[in-house]
Amino acid sequence: MAFKFKNGTPYNVNHSPYSYRELRATTILGVKRGNSVALAGDGQVTLGDVVLKHQARKIRTLHNGQILAGFAGAVADALTLFGKFEMQLKAWDGDLRRASVELAKEWRTDRYLRRLEAQLIVADPNSLLVLSGEGDVIEPDDGIVAIGSGAPYATAAAKALVAHTDLDPRAIVESAMIIAANLCIFTNDHFTIESVCGDGEEVDEQVSPDQMAFDPETPVSRAEDDEEEDEEEELDQTKVEAEPLQSDEESEGGE
Repeated sequence: MAFKFKNGTPYNVNHSPYSYRELRATTILGVKRGNSVALAGDGQVTLGDVVLKHQARKIRTLHNGQILAGFAGAVADALTLFGKFEMQLKAWDGDLRRASVELAKEWRTDRYLRRLEAQLIVADPNSLLVLSGEGDVIEPDDGIVAIGSGAPYATAAAKALVAHTDLDPRAIVESAMIIAANLCIFTNDHFTIESVCGDGEEVDEQVSPDQMAFDPETPVSRAEDDEEEDEEEELDQTKVEAEPLQSDEESEGGE
């Protein structure tokens, strides 16, 4: 440990008043369930013992909205890593796993990037990964992961919700983050939530009437009612016209 003297008092030259742990004071939670994934992050920015901002955005969408990413740590460092990660995504045509491994390798071996103090969670409908400057690329077994000071609280709440409810990932991360915000002093209740669904899964809010399957119990629209009434009237009119013709043929046969 290196020491210097300042005003006659020794101090650690490697110590910063804004240490790595303090800069990571936040909560980012990711949950993957089925063919969909959601990330949530709080909005509090803490520098030492001071809250500087309440509505920061720590979740981003990348690669045309198909990939989610969240960070805990220094903002400038995280933005640098986001830029590097986007470059890897373009190089590997959106392959999240390969891009994550390549970023971790570069982050670990590059002398400049090694100084960046942040952690990332990246996700798509098929994968949920944690990246760190130690060269780690970690995929959770149960599809639940969190980083930051409130990570233990958010993870515990999400695990309970996954085990005992049928909620979708977006609802799970929102409920778990509320619990984490009530317990962690570095996490507030101004959340940013993003979610992505796979191609095989439809989102209820985006389903058009043409895509809906027919359900006998589903109410039929007024336009469809009018069309059915017109068809019934045409059938009745055809029957009425056919009856006189039939009676004329019978009379001719009788003669």
